[in-house]
Amino acid sequence: MKGRILDIEILRAVAVLSVLLHHARDNLFPWKMPIVEAFFARFDLWWGVDLFLVISGFVIARELLPRLNASRQPEEYRRITLAFWVRRAFRLLPSAWLWLLLILLACRFLNSSGAFGTLQANLAATLAAVLQFANFRFADSFFRYEYGASFVYWSLSLEEQFYLLLPLLVFISRRWLPLLLATVILVQFFTWRSPLLMVIRTDAIAWGVLLALFSHSGLYRRLEPRLLRQRLLGLALFAGVLLGLMVVSSERFLWSFWRLGAIALLSAMLVWVASYDRHYLAIDGWPRRVLVWVGSRSYAIYLIHIPAFFLTREIWFRVHGSADWGSAFVLPFALTAAVLILLGAELNYRWIESPLRRLGSQVAQRISSRTPSPAPTVPHEAA
Repeated sequence: MKGRILDIEILRAVAVLSVLLHHARDNLFPWKMPIVEAFFARFDLWWGVDLFLVISGFVIARELLPRLNASRQPEEYRRITLAFWVRRAFRLLPSAWLWLLLILLACRFLNSSGAFGTLQANLAATLAAVLQFANFRFADSFFRYEYGASFVYWSLSLEEQFYLLLPLLVFISRRWLPLLLATVILVQFFTWRSPLLMVIRTDAIAWGVLLALFSHSGLYRRLEPRLLRQRLLGLALFAGVLLGLMVVSSERFLWSFWRLGAIALLSAMLVWVASYDRHYLAIDGWPRRVLVWVGSRSYAIYLIHIPAFFLTREIWFRVHGSADWGSAFVLPFALTAAVLILLGAELNYRWIESPLRRLGSQVAQRISSRTPSPAPTVPHEAA
């Protein structure tokens, strides 16, 4: 089984860029622009989070489930689980905690514009992120109180909760796991999401895990969408699903109970197509290379983009002398934010993510190598 799937990296890039553009509307450009408002009256881009969740469920389950299912003794199962948690911790926590610290420092020392919010709110948000309940605090804060500049950590807490629970669910359910996942999807599809349920989007994760299970079956190969080898069909499908995501996530479907379920389903379609890694998304040449680069750094970009947006506002507040901004500042703001995000993401990837991912893999290997009977080796991705 292949380790890194480049078409999945492309979807990671699409996911993080959609979230970035969604957040730029109010967090980078705090003034109204008619063309932007016209776009968001018909479309939206926050669905990138759901695409991330499906990808995460697929990649993690694809790596972990074969190992767990091959274990024959409780001690072996425990060590495989511990090794998995160690890899996840080394992969995610150092970068996450670094940017939480930098946000707090910026809030205290680089906040003349007030863009970073109050120190009290950011301290509370940091605590929620470190203790992995940021999604619950985010739901509680809806339209009630200031969350803080690290609000994107709500989805990271949801993923961490998934990482902790998945081995337990596999141990309890075993062969009933597909039925359990299907139930999670169906129940949430027909449920209107309150603020609390909005931040427990386990249906998207369940789709990813189901796809990982499906990828080990013979039916998976028989259902390969080979028609998408025709580039125009691949482009049409990719563009059509993205358009569907943008439409369904718009405000016109705000009160539709099935909205999040449909977004999870459309995201799962993209991950299914990308999982074959046969260029079915029809992205080639330099666009493919750029998107693969963005996808490989999508975690850092996700962590960095909000503080980069706020730092951009702080920089131009100090340059301009006030927050009296308008259309003349669109290009300076966009360029400044782009430089901050790209530079920060690359440095984070090279100096934090990559070295600590390797270290985590070494520690996890030492843990898992002590199992009574080694599980099959499945290359793991930089999820």
